[in-house]
Amino acid sequence: MDIEVLGALAVQENGVSITPTAPKPRQVLALLALHADRVVPVTALIEELWGTTPPRSARTTLQTYVLQLRELIAVALEKDERDGAEGESRPRTPKDVLVTMPSGYLLASGGGESDVRTFERLAGVGYRAMDAGDFPGAARQLRDALMLWSGTAFADVQAGTQLDMEIKRLEESRLCALDQRIEADLRLGRHRELLAELTVLVNRYRTHESLHGQFMLALYRSGRRGEALEVYQRLRATLVRDLGLEPSAGLRRLQRSILTANPETTTAAPKTTKDRLVPTS
Repeated sequence: MDIEVLGALAVQENGVSITPTAPKPRQVLALLALHADRVVPVTALIEELWGTTPPRSARTTLQTYVLQLRELIAVALEKDERDGAEGESRPRTPKDVLVTMPSGYLLASGGGESDVRTFERLAGVGYRAMDAGDFPGAARQLRDALMLWSGTAFADVQAGTQLDMEIKRLEESRLCALDQRIEADLRLGRHRELLAELTVLVNRYRTHESLHGQFMLALYRSGRRGEALEVYQRLRATLVRDLGLEPSAGLRRLQRSILTANPETTTAAPKTTKDRLVPTS
């Protein structure tokens, strides 16, 4: 089974889509696919579909959605049988793929590909490379991880409380990987190459201090000291106006370094402890 959630939802078994078009079965599959090979409790699925006020028929209706998913799985498994799959003691059934457990349901991936798992693996390798000072390797691994994203996670799924929480978690993971990839590129002297990307990012994440610090550093290294200082002033105004906060100590130090043309600005952008991840609409 191949699972993609880092953008539009796409789940395939034997190359055949098992992704329903109806919104609520789609939500069920989305949550099961994200947690493939793990049990998703019935309570979590009900909360995803109906929030804190489910109807009395919630469990029965959920079972109906599971049956609809198994019907799609059955079509995909028929292709498997026609192609004469080997290595199975018996043909798999839809109940083998979407398994009923005592407390919930489990989507068995059969060792297939999952873009979330691949992203987490590549990002982990990238973080370890950063810690080891292997900046070319870190930039490469993190870039490969970020290329798996084609948009917002579950972009075409009507998200309930459970999926909304997961979308925010995945977005935080993406931003962490992006931050580290940009830092690796700065360490490699690619400041001019980063300017266009960072221009977009600081406009999208107007209170994200690390991205602003990286933009300031890239501008300064590109001989655009005045613009680097303007980025700081815009960020400070936004933080004070929207959150009632001043920039972090690390960002203030970077601003002073740029003001005095201190050699400190030849190092990577400062790490902040209070990045505010508030994308603009």
